[in-house]
Amino acid sequence: MEKIYLNDAWEFTPEYGSEQYEKVRIPHSVVETPYNYFDEHSYQMLSGYRMTLVPKGEWRGKKVLLTFEGAAHSATVFANGKEIAKHDCGYTAFSADLSDFMEEATVEITVRLDSREDLNIPPFGLVIDYMTYGGLYRDVYLEIGEKLHTEDIFAKPFRKGKDSYRLEVDHLLSEECKGKNLKLSYELCEYETGNPVEQWNYEGTIESQKFHTHRELVKVKEWSVESPALYVLKVTIEEEGKICDTKVVRFGFREAVFRADGFFLNGKKVKLRGLNRHQSYPYVGYAMPQSMQELDADILKNELALNAVRTSHYPQSQYFIDRCDEIGLLVFTEIPGWQHIGDAQWKEQALQNVREMIVQYRNHPSIILWGVRINESQDDDALYEKTNALAHELDNTRMTGGVRFIKKSNLLEDVYTFNDFSYDGTGEGAQEKKNVTTDMRKGYLVSEYAGHMYPTKMFDDEEQKREHMLRHATVLNKVASQEQSAGSFGWCMFDYNTHKDFGSGDRICYHGVLDMFRNAKPAAAVYRAQGDCSKDPFISVLSSMDIGEHPACNRTETYMLTNADAIRMYKNDRFIKEYDANRSLTPALRRGPIAIDDYIGDAIEKGENFKPKQAQAVKDMMNYVAIHGMGMTPKLAKMAAKLVAVYHMDPKLAVPLFNKYVGDWGGKSTSYRFDAICDGEVVASVTKMPMTKMQLKYQLSKDTLKEVHSYDVAEIRLSVTDEHENQLYYYGEAASIQTEGPIAVIGPDVVSFRGGATGVYVKTTGETGPAKVIIRVPGMDSVTIDLTVCES
Repeated sequence: MEKIYLNDAWEFTPEYGSEQYEKVRIPHSVVETPYNYFDEHSYQMLSGYRMTLVPKGEWRGKKVLLTFEGAAHSATVFANGKEIAKHDCGYTAFSADLSDFMEEATVEITVRLDSREDLNIPPFGLVIDYMTYGGLYRDVYLEIGEKLHTEDIFAKPFRKGKDSYRLEVDHLLSEECKGKNLKLSYELCEYETGNPVEQWNYEGTIESQKFHTHRELVKVKEWSVESPALYVLKVTIEEEGKICDTKVVRFGFREAVFRADGFFLNGKKVKLRGLNRHQSYPYVGYAMPQSMQELDADILKNELALNAVRTSHYPQSQYFIDRCDEIGLLVFTEIPGWQHIGDAQWKEQALQNVREMIVQYRNHPSIILWGVRINESQDDDALYEKTNALAHELDNTRMTGGVRFIKKSNLLEDVYTFNDFSYDGTGEGAQEKKNVTTDMRKGYLVSEYAGHMYPTKMFDDEEQKREHMLRHATVLNKVASQEQSAGSFGWCMFDYNTHKDFGSGDRICYHGVLDMFRNAKPAAAVYRAQGDCSKDPFISVLSSMDIGEHPACNRTETYMLTNADAIRMYKNDRFIKEYDANRSLTPALRRGPIAIDDYIGDAIEKGENFKPKQAQAVKDMMNYVAIHGMGMTPKLAKMAAKLVAVYHMDPKLAVPLFNKYVGDWGGKSTSYRFDAICDGEVVASVTKMPMTKMQLKYQLSKDTLKEVHSYDVAEIRLSVTDEHENQLYYYGEAASIQTEGPIAVIGPDVVSFRGGATGVYVKTTGETGPAKVIIRVPGMDSVTIDLTVCES
């Protein structure tokens, strides 16, 4: 069927029934919100959208469907005043049939959209720990085709051995195909090259709308995290030699299985390491186009070195999942909901949500698990027996899970998916499977951890951010050591707006390892450190090395993270120590936090007339004081006593020696350099010293924006750093944003830095040509970013 996008022809009113409309483009949010401190009732309304469609003559007698990919949350669609569709889920797509209106000169499409949170549909009914927003926030398009057409294709690969698969195809034909003598053609091709792999046909009378065919295939390329090979299946319907319809679906050959001893992809054990993702953005809520959906997937895979994501707590954009398919990011997706289970009508809608989620997303190879419980709800066997059975009926290639926060819950699904918030900074990090699940024979994974247990803002002090990092590292380490755990999904990818009942009082949950603009907090380094040094060499030192940042000037432990082999530390350009990256605080992780335990190196041995053992004893005491401070402890007293008793040292020398070899107290400022070493070479470096200059840095998502189906968006992540590119976490002034050309700023044109970071989104305005973004910050050189807006 031909697809025509209808994202640019809409008008909107915040009050349904009013004639006060404004022109808008889709994706659209019913209201633009501030960054924080706003009332969630601002987006709860009964609004209206309308557009006028002029049917073409060739559409007469055709099947014409109007599809809405996402309408939050209860949508009623009218054509020339007649109701043609009603849909009660803001997170799945639906279609309205316009075929009977193609004789009209014009068709006025009106959408009555209810985004109020008192609706009797999931996720509503009680409190919800995320904003739900409102609007036509995903694509709207027409599909035009013959009455004889394909309604759905499900390409189901079953693994028979390495690179050997049985491909089963469930082919749903339109009702008009029944009883017709048709030729059905199936062509399998590689997605990237277009190379044909297999072709087969069926000719004969179609007895049922549901047609099933299969093929045995050898030497196919398997879809994996490392090599996400994709294929397309092209299905053609012919009648008497005339092609009536062609439909193409993309999929991949892979086997995803959860067993008692973990998760296996194509027979290979893979430990899931992921984060939870909401689909929200500053100012516009859910309403962002393809480019921003894809960017989030890229950040997860390429910047955070993850292999998995959970789409909490609802199905998310097809563009986001498409990108996960393309880059090899595993997906756990689930039906909408948050703790509450409603009445019989509510439950029927939950079942409908299961159906729509699976039918609409089941060709994505990245999706490895269906979530068929309401997130964190109590047991409801009657409901969950139905959701689980329906999921297996609709898709016999995937397993089911259902996120719970209770131990020993009734396990009706294939995998016990558990929100483990047991770690409070003490203990091992995560519970043992045997203490949580009711069936050790089934799969097990941690679906959430951290999050609300330790909210952390970009502008918090170093102790807070260090502990935030350590908590993520500790849980990851414990899960990595558990052979019977499939892995974990941390809470969460980025900070997000939430209801008054949650968050920090400003309508934000600061639970992310990124801020709302996707700027990395220090905890993000734990994940990035698990990546490949040859592709993204990386080092992070989680301290400014300024002792005045810490209570009583006791810096306590300072940690480094890298994905390299080692870190070489220098003080005032003098080599201090090389740290083996394999010897970290978290040995089960590929790379974990490394504690700095030496600020002196061999300086005392070479600079003082001490015997070797005496020099070592002095060094040990000085390093202890550097980390723990000068407060007398039993350990420090023992060290000092040894130096006095054995080496007859004068206690009055302690402070001069400390100032000379550790420094930072009243003397010359100290500089530190940390070099990441990979295969013997320096691949990344960090320098820490008192700043003398501030500079504005930016990270641009792309410099070419494309007006294709709708407007496009570029994200600019901003930070203020010192001359060595260390983020200045206590910088909080504002940046002014100016645009030139066919672009506009989303949200305010003056944005404050929070923790030395902020962000800007610019969107296209319907025209093409060169564009500029000029960013000005007081006391720093302005930045001009050149962009190009084109049609394709």
